[in-house]
Formats: sequence, C-alpha cells, structure tokens
Amino acid sequence: MSATSQVAAGALSAHDRQILTAVNAGAASLSFVGSSFIVLCYVLFKELRKFSFKLVFYLAISDMLCSFFTMVGDPSKGFFCYAQGYSTHFFCVASFLWTTTIAFTLHRTVVRHKTDVEDLEAIFHLYVWGTSLVMTVIRSFGNNHGHLGAWCSTQTSTGKASVVHFITFYLPLWGAILYNGFTYFQVIRMLNNATRMAVGMSDRGYHTEARPDMKVLNRWGYYPLILIGSWAFATINRIHDFIEPGHKIFWLSVLDVGTASLMGLFNSIAYGLNSSVRRAIYERLDLFWPDKLRRWLPYSSKYRNQQQQQHQESELVALKSQDQQ
Repeated sequence: MSATSQVAAGALSAHDRQILTAVNAGAASLSFVGSSFIVLCYVLFKELRKFSFKLVFYLAISDMLCSFFTMVGDPSKGFFCYAQGYSTHFFCVASFLWTTTIAFTLHRTVVRHKTDVEDLEAIFHLYVWGTSLVMTVIRSFGNNHGHLGAWCSTQTSTGKASVVHFITFYLPLWGAILYNGFTYFQVIRMLNNATRMAVGMSDRGYHTEARPDMKVLNRWGYYPLILIGSWAFATINRIHDFIEPGHKIFWLSVLDVGTASLMGLFNSIAYGLNSSVRRAIYERLDLFWPDKLRRWLPYSSKYRNQQQQQHQESELVALKSQDQQ
C-alpha cells in the first residue's frame, strides 16, 4: 500500500481492511497498466524518444514502480516488509518530483526562452532521485515498522513519527503542487498576453496559429489538479489521524486509498496520451489494420493520423526548441 495509505487501516475492522485492500489493489493495478503502457510506447516508438517525452517516460517509470510496490504486500516481518514500505515511499515521491521537472522545462522554454533544458537532464536525475532517497531515509527516523494484514507499513502512531511523515512526504508533495500551479499559471498568462497583443495588432494569422497552442497550454494548466485530486483525501485523512489518532473514518480511508493509488493512471492519461503518442499508435494501426475493415470505421485511421499530425507541433510547442537540437 502507498506511504500515505499504509496507516489508513489502523483502527478499522478486519472486514473494512479487506475492502481497503481490494480498493488499493484495483486502483494500483489500473495505474500500473497505464504507466506501463507509456513506458512501452517510449520503448517501441523511436519517434517519441525526444527530451520532451523522455521526462514523461521517467515519470511513468516512477508511477509504474510506485504502483507495483503499492500492490505488493508481504505480511511477514523482516527485510521484504522494510523494502516494500520504503520502495513505495521512494517512487511515489519521485513521481510528483518528476512533474516539477516537466513544469520547469515548460517554463524555461516558453517564458525564459532558453534552449538548454536538455543539458539539465543529469541535474534533474540528481534532484529527483537524490531528494527521494533523502526523504526515504529521514522517514525511518522515529518510526516503528510492522504490518497490517497483507500490507507492509510504517506505523506512525506517535507524534514524532507523524511529524516525520508529514515532512518526508506531504511537504515535498504540496511543494510540488504549489510550484506546478505557479509555473503553469505564468506560462498560460504569458501566452494569453501574446495572443491579445497579436489580436490588437490585427495579426489574424498569428491569432489563428496561436489558437491550438492556447488550447494545449490551457489543458496543461489542469495538470497540478492531478496531484491535488490524488492526494487531497490522503492529506485530510492524515490531518484527521493526527488530531484523533484513535478514530478512523472508513469512507475517508476508502477515498484516501483509491485516489492516491490512481495517481499513476491520471499521470499516464494527462502527460502520456498526447497527440504524438496517438499519432504513433495510429501509424502502427495503419500498417496492420486490414483494408477491408477500415470502411466500417466512422473515420479511417489515416484521416485521424492527418488530424493528429496537424496538432503535433502545437501539442509540444513549449518544448520544441530542445527537440530540434
């Protein structure tokens, strides 16, 4: 179970814990499938192996491993129980840290007009994996390790352990949410201002070209809501546990477990299934889909491919500079 959801079942009945186990396993399985699909697309489709999508690939790997260790539980005490709990925490933290690198890349390219973001890849890795490792190591301070049914978990019943848990997980989480929200707000505001200037100068050609770009970037503005939607109930549940440690709310625990475990699925849909990925898939379908069956489709895959190709550059407008290097 995830680092946030591991303590959700502390004072619940055996039946309630079984329900939480089922919800957790089902949601994490969906996230695992979604993130694995993005990883598979990156491996199979060479045209996707650009820096703009490479960050999404790293995000998908983190989500995939976070979901995997979330699903895996070892009721026995010992090394594997420790490994499962720490691995889940490590990769879940890495997941939302990779979203900050995507936001940083977008901001540096669009707002600051820099084309050197690809040179920062090593720094990104050091930042994400290093911070995740530090947070995971600090998490061990003041915690007593145990298990709840089929879940390996870190018990946070003491006040000290609860504070450590907030510092090592929720502090970087909500820091990432605030940073992503502020960054996307700046990017969208700048593009909106550029569009207004073009309209004021009666530059209809620019206004027409900017319309799909604005559609894409406005959609990117919703990306911080993925983290909020995934972890809002978990945050509320942790605050409730801190105030009333002996009283668990079952329905809140279900929402906590379900939404947090779906983070990988949300990320794979929002970040991964862009026009470039869809176009690559349509191209492969055109190679293997029988010609006799195409006429039964409302729109042929070739037609959809043409439509996606028209929007490909607008989908990656924020990152096209480094892709052309």
